[in-house]
Amino acid sequence: MDASDEVESYRAAAAEEHLNAIDDTFVQHLLRLLPARNPSAATPALALDIGTGPAQIPVKILGHVPNLHFVALDRFPNMLACARENAGRAGVSSRLTLVRSDGHALPFAAGSFSVVICNSVLHHARDPIGLLREIFRVAAPAGTVLVRDLRRPSLPLLRWHLWRHGHRYTGAMRCLFDASVRAAYTTEELDRMLSEIPGNGAAVFRYRGAHIGIERAARGAGIKSRSDE
Repeated sequence: MDASDEVESYRAAAAEEHLNAIDDTFVQHLLRLLPARNPSAATPALALDIGTGPAQIPVKILGHVPNLHFVALDRFPNMLACARENAGRAGVSSRLTLVRSDGHALPFAAGSFSVVICNSVLHHARDPIGLLREIFRVAAPAGTVLVRDLRRPSLPLLRWHLWRHGHRYTGAMRCLFDASVRAAYTTEELDRMLSEIPGNGAAVFRYRGAHIGIERAARGAGIKSRSDE
């Protein structure tokens, strides 16, 4: 997604109450997976967002977690430009590093990040298992991982599902949503992908009707969210 009209469609839709609320559910999910110990940690924990787009989610998370620095990665310069604007408006630019790169070959050492997130990217991946392997490679062994994506329903329910979860979208954003759902995975397919990565310590989850994903709660110390204060 890098054509100017598609980027603008994403930005317009992201400003709507519905999509903003969906982002909020991702943020709240992540906060539940973070440890609450060591609130006075002096060294910021390092987090990674793969396929950040306009970076609405890391910007929101930074508002909740004071001792966190995000690296936000995307392939497309137009999306990173939007992300830079959003971070500036939110006053978190100093805690957000933007990187243009591909999630299939992350330019980071193994175990670099205390938190790794990835939202609505897996169905775009040319090699989804390879992307998941990279996610778990760069995540610290005791770190938090949250990967969420759209859910593809069974074929008899597809038309109803597209209406039920996409009726608030119009124009280019509706076309993008429909195509994304058709390209997404079932819970069973995600289970099989995860089984290809031994020792990951994660589990597949389903969130309401529209989303599925992979989660792993932190097993280490060092991050405190403001929701715990």
